[in-house]
Amino acid sequence: MGLSSTTDDSTDLKLDETSLEVSHEIKYKGVKVMPFIIGNEMFDKLGGFGIGANLLVYLTTVFNMKPITATNLLNIFSGTGHLGTLVGAFLSDTYFGRYKTLAFASICYFLGMLVLTLTALIPNLHPPSCQKGSSKCAEATSGQLTILLSGFGLLIIGAGGVRPCNIPFGADQFNPNTESGRKGINSFFSWYYFTTTVAVMVSFTVLVYVQNSVNWALGFAIPTFLMFISCLFFFVGTRMYVMITPQGSPLTSMAQVMVAAIKKRHMHLPDHPWDSLFAYISSNSINSKLPYTDQFRFLTKAAIITPEDRMNLDGSASNPWRLCSIQQVEELKCVVRIIPIWFAGAMYFVALKQIHTYVVFQAIQSDRRIGIGNVKIPPASFIIFSLLGFSICTAIYDAVMVPLLRRITNREEGITVLKKIGVGMVIAPIALILSGVVEYKRRTMALSMPFVGTAPSEGGISPMNARWLIPQLALIGVSESFAIIGQVAFFYKEFPESMRSFGGSFLSCGAAMTDYMGSSLISVINRVTRDASGRSWLDQDLNKGRLDYFYYLVAALGIINLGYFLVCAKWYKYIGTQGKDIPVAAPMDEINSKHHPV
Repeated sequence: MGLSSTTDDSTDLKLDETSLEVSHEIKYKGVKVMPFIIGNEMFDKLGGFGIGANLLVYLTTVFNMKPITATNLLNIFSGTGHLGTLVGAFLSDTYFGRYKTLAFASICYFLGMLVLTLTALIPNLHPPSCQKGSSKCAEATSGQLTILLSGFGLLIIGAGGVRPCNIPFGADQFNPNTESGRKGINSFFSWYYFTTTVAVMVSFTVLVYVQNSVNWALGFAIPTFLMFISCLFFFVGTRMYVMITPQGSPLTSMAQVMVAAIKKRHMHLPDHPWDSLFAYISSNSINSKLPYTDQFRFLTKAAIITPEDRMNLDGSASNPWRLCSIQQVEELKCVVRIIPIWFAGAMYFVALKQIHTYVVFQAIQSDRRIGIGNVKIPPASFIIFSLLGFSICTAIYDAVMVPLLRRITNREEGITVLKKIGVGMVIAPIALILSGVVEYKRRTMALSMPFVGTAPSEGGISPMNARWLIPQLALIGVSESFAIIGQVAFFYKEFPESMRSFGGSFLSCGAAMTDYMGSSLISVINRVTRDASGRSWLDQDLNKGRLDYFYYLVAALGIINLGYFLVCAKWYKYIGTQGKDIPVAAPMDEINSKHHPV
């Protein structure tokens, strides 16, 4: 996993502006700046996961929120953070560049974590603790909630800037046109995911233990300090970084295609559109040439050349909101084709989210004692078993299954990415059904046997050992290994080169929709299933609710989504596997001498 030690090369970029060539040399530092980049990533992940890993427990035990209220708040918080990546990517690509976006977002992230730490440290910033045996706990005041939400707001701004920019910024430090640079990029990716894994494991064990068993203020202060160290690492390396000038967001190009297509909606496409459409490709474009496809013909009209359209000296359209190249059109078609698969992936995450959320509540009302001395595992730490399932499955798949499948299918990657996603979607409902069975066992034992304690929700703790939660978490980790890695690979391969940062934001937007849909689903189920006594499937005391029914319902939705995905996957055509090549636009003196059919 070591980074390539070869010195990175530099390259000359030639920019053609108003017929003048300006030579600009980029000096790639590569490995020399990796200590700052990797150090920043490591402490950033430790800080971020350290705060986020246990927020659900913090809100229910310190802010005395009901589980449903806390779950919905965190879903909205997480969803808005994911949705903010689209804004962050747009601002970075169009105006500020990745360095300035990361700098501003990192500071906001640190300040947000500092605010949350203060809510735990200062007694007046959170409600008083619940008295044991009390039937009602004091709720947070409007002022306390305002400060809490301001911390969440700063974290959302930070996440919106950091998530879409951190990986591309690290890759920017290597020259992609040299062998040593490409090896450096691959090494950086390996180190990035390694640091993420380490950060998750430390956060869900050490930091969660400190928060639950020692002190919430200290448990939040540690990751906040780590985030401060992350900022120091980032800013110390400033003079050495390669900072790519913003080139414009793909969102602008896609908007131009849609506007141009609407303006020319009454025109008719020629019989052989691939021979006569506007085929300009910028010399600065890093995208591979995309062949013409016959899908979504309405969008193709944006590339029809009319007598009113004017060209610049370099062959580009004078008014890009009226005339777009067929390359731009095909790039937008790629996005349109991906949307049905993206929606199926978002629905998959809805099921995933429920296990990750409610397993914490299951653990709270289960016997978590292990070993000598009856040491209790913190509820949030059980998520680590999902990570272990993910890691072990990924290692076995790459080392054993891929070589075997390669001999069977003659494909370098073993199976297609859509098939890989499908495997994960098959496993998810099985994990949910298993979760329902385990919850039925936990609840039955709680109602038929003496409690082993009382949970913060005043619900009795079932004598069922929390180790029974491990199989369902391990199985969902296996599902994630196929579905999540498959989706990341799918978005990376199926988006054109210059749109891959946007593709990462697109994936985050799916996660945002997941959070919002999950929150809505929980609210609807809680309202529909409430009986005359005020109890529902998702009651604050799981012993009085029917969480197992909820798991079965979400499993059924997962099976329906699997059927929808299979239909979409059969319809989907991989990029570049169909279509006709269009000749690149001729010089302008030739273009202007021709009459193009309308």
